[in-house]
Amino acid sequence: MLKRTLFFLAAASFALADTQAPQRYSGDFVIKVDYRYFLSKPEGYEAGKEKKWPLVVFLHGSGERGDDLEKVKVHGPPKLIAAGKPFPAVIASLQCPKDELWNPHGVKAVTDHLIKTERIDPARVYLTGLSMGGFGTWETAFEYPDTYAAIAPICGGAGVRWVQARRIAHLPAWIFHGDKDGAVPVEFSQKIHDALKKTGAPVKLTIYPGVGHDSWTRTYDDPEFWKWLFEQKRAS
Repeated sequence: MLKRTLFFLAAASFALADTQAPQRYSGDFVIKVDYRYFLSKPEGYEAGKEKKWPLVVFLHGSGERGDDLEKVKVHGPPKLIAAGKPFPAVIASLQCPKDELWNPHGVKAVTDHLIKTERIDPARVYLTGLSMGGFGTWETAFEYPDTYAAIAPICGGAGVRWVQARRIAHLPAWIFHGDKDGAVPVEFSQKIHDALKKTGAPVKLTIYPGVGHDSWTRTYDDPEFWKWLFEQKRAS
């Protein structure tokens, strides 16, 4: 009797093993975007009404989140601009709300808004960020691989998306990291760099020896970095 019961249970289990009904959802997904930002325009912007300019979108790290926009000036391009450094480009320094991470769709929405409302050359739009902003740079590039002419992620990482390296194999990228970084392991940058290299991507990696988490100061202070960035142009 026991064997017979087990047989019926096994048969019932077998009969119910494939009761999944194929389904599909197709629809639009809308998010609310609420990013404040500093906008810096280059000298001569107002004079030449026909000229279009490069755009640099900058994403800060986790410490600058919130509703005090002045905190964004602590590091990176907005710090340099506040100190009087001129740039031959429109610079948008975004602020991420408190307790949030960079949302790639939000970053893209602000980028599109600026292209539409300012005199921006859509073939020369760049994305860079540090720490949390480095992660946000990677994430936005993977979501929108044809929007930016080049990316420069600093002490960030691409997470598991390194397996999708071919998705951004055409996108010039210059990656920066310190080999003594105790906050974000340098292996995070090394891994995505190596994955991109295997695809033949135009990627570069600079690892600063003896440098901890702050690998952005040297990067943004380096004229060669800016020269490289502004030389990049997205193919039509």
